[in-house]
Amino acid sequence: MCQQPTNDAEKQPSLHHARRNFLKQTSALTALALAPSVVMKAAEKKLDEKAAGFFEQKTLNIEVNGKAHQLSVEPRATLLDVLRENLHLTGSKKGCDLGQCGACTVHVDGKRVLSCLSLAVMQNGKKITTIEGLQQGDQLHPMQEAFIKHDGFQCGYCTPGQIMSAVACISEGHAGTDNEIREYMSGNICRCGAYPNIVDAISEVAKKGGSRD
Repeated sequence: MCQQPTNDAEKQPSLHHARRNFLKQTSALTALALAPSVVMKAAEKKLDEKAAGFFEQKTLNIEVNGKAHQLSVEPRATLLDVLRENLHLTGSKKGCDLGQCGACTVHVDGKRVLSCLSLAVMQNGKKITTIEGLQQGDQLHPMQEAFIKHDGFQCGYCTPGQIMSAVACISEGHAGTDNEIREYMSGNICRCGAYPNIVDAISEVAKKGGSRD
């Protein structure tokens, strides 16, 4: 087979193109190498400004157990931490801090909420009820009395969340049968295993016509 002769004129454009790309890449790398401090300072400034937003105090107006509060909190603060650290309402417990055990359950505008997963700033203008707000003066809430009567707790760590969830369980209309109570209380874990007694306590209060919130 006869091989076609190579034309130097045809090779010239490709060599020129390759040389131009090489020079462009070299120039870009040189520019970056000569000005790293400028680039890094700009990036660091932007990150610092963004991070500062996470720590900047925000005004929070909430009503807790019938009392109005105006607080300054960080945007990242959870409702549980604000209740415990700012308002010193330590009845709501920090169990798993992942929303899996239910020990931190409180009521927000009458509905049960896992306070460890709720940002405090998102509750602005809302009404919060904790375990401390259930009883009226020296009078315990009917659910609290029922838990005592039926021995619905052992170590007691989960009890505040259990009671808050139990009150909501009835107000939501989910306490018609023992199985229904178990289903709608399944988000509250008792490591001591007092579940039968907890169900008995809720069932008794439900049969008496519910409970005040």
